[in-house]
Amino acid sequence: MKTLISSILFFAWVAVSSPTPIHPDPALPKRALPPIPVKITTDAQLTAIVAGIESDVSDVGGIASAILQVVAAVVPSPSPASVPLAVSSVASVIAAHPTNFIQNALDLALNGLTTRDLTTVISSFVQDSTTNLNLITPLPPVFPKKSAKDAPYSQSETVLRGAIYIPPGFKYGVGVQPVIMVPGTGAFGYENFAANLGKEFTGSSYADPVYLNIPGAQLDDAQVNAEFVAYAINYISAISNHKNVALVAWSQGSLSCQWALQYWPSTRSIVNDLVLISGDLHGTQLAYLLCPGFPKLPCAPSITQQEYNSQFIATLRNGGGASAYVPTTSVYSIFDEVVQPQAGTGASAYVLDSRQVGVSNTELQNACTVLQPGGTLYTHEGVLYNALAFALAKDALTHPGPGLLSRIDVGAQCQKAAADGLSVIDILATEATIPLALLGIVAYPANKKVLVEPAIKAYARKDIPK
Repeated sequence: MKTLISSILFFAWVAVSSPTPIHPDPALPKRALPPIPVKITTDAQLTAIVAGIESDVSDVGGIASAILQVVAAVVPSPSPASVPLAVSSVASVIAAHPTNFIQNALDLALNGLTTRDLTTVISSFVQDSTTNLNLITPLPPVFPKKSAKDAPYSQSETVLRGAIYIPPGFKYGVGVQPVIMVPGTGAFGYENFAANLGKEFTGSSYADPVYLNIPGAQLDDAQVNAEFVAYAINYISAISNHKNVALVAWSQGSLSCQWALQYWPSTRSIVNDLVLISGDLHGTQLAYLLCPGFPKLPCAPSITQQEYNSQFIATLRNGGGASAYVPTTSVYSIFDEVVQPQAGTGASAYVLDSRQVGVSNTELQNACTVLQPGGTLYTHEGVLYNALAFALAKDALTHPGPGLLSRIDVGAQCQKAAADGLSVIDILATEATIPLALLGIVAYPANKKVLVEPAIKAYARKDIPK
């Protein structure tokens, strides 16, 4: 309880403090990286090693190698036996290091809170995820542009279409709405959603999921990542008898969707709903935590673009992206260990509604309170299996406009540790997105990492704040 209270106080401080990105103090003394043992079995071992990694900012390759060695050396504890125990165990891990992304990712693995053999999972998934063979030709064509007002694509149609994974049972708009699942930073679509919302939607009467496996796992230029969303919207609608689609996005996926809707206006009329889970439409003060050694060492482009005051974020918001273009449902947690601030109307996930298309913003702790299972210490990834988040997503997809608490039995949903139908394995698979993201970030090609965020593309330069 003391740790939980400390975490509440920390996140409350972040919520009311000046929205300035937090950077490490360059004057901090450098600590030597301790030898990495063959087996890591205790939190004390892990903490000492992580402290050394975080202070050794002289070599990108060395840091990446060290983290990969640590992942290989971690000996996981037995996994929790029940869903409530799994959720509470995750909360305990995050509460110990509220905003230390590297420590949290490795602690989740050490405490048996992820799927096993993470290095095998990520290598096999990357191998096959971005080259799907989708042979149906959309009529009329949606490339190179569906509308003259759309921004130009920098990627070929083959590459854009190859990122769309269409499950074998997809119904192409017959009797059920297509839903495009857009992943977050360091994740691919199926890996991101298959054990949570994707499981709920598959075979349902109201949502038929397809998954975006964006090359680079959302670590490349965020403007290019958004191209895959824009193309997928028009392509999936066109091959689904021109039915409207919905979007469900986690983390950076929210930015990808909003940028696509802003600069490819042809998409807006065919999107019924946008559901945002742990969105960061204003970036995050904690972006640097995702990159060991940043800003002294380079980082993946999209992470630099997600800093709270980045030019990418400023351009999106100045161009109208702070407000919804389509009915939007946003669900987030004040205890998000990746995106901050994430509280009240100042939350990065908070969406305005100047166009009056319909928006709902739900902070889990405000709806459920921290004393109920559904409002406790839900993390960035934990919102993906939260029962109230599931209920709001379903409500949005089964009614015109956004998901509304007034149509949901909030009390019943807040008493659940996780959504109905999810198993311990599903919780662990969802939690694996964090260590997998860490592996993706450190393994990101050094020659593609940057110290300065990518320049705003020509089509959006008019929206750069003067």
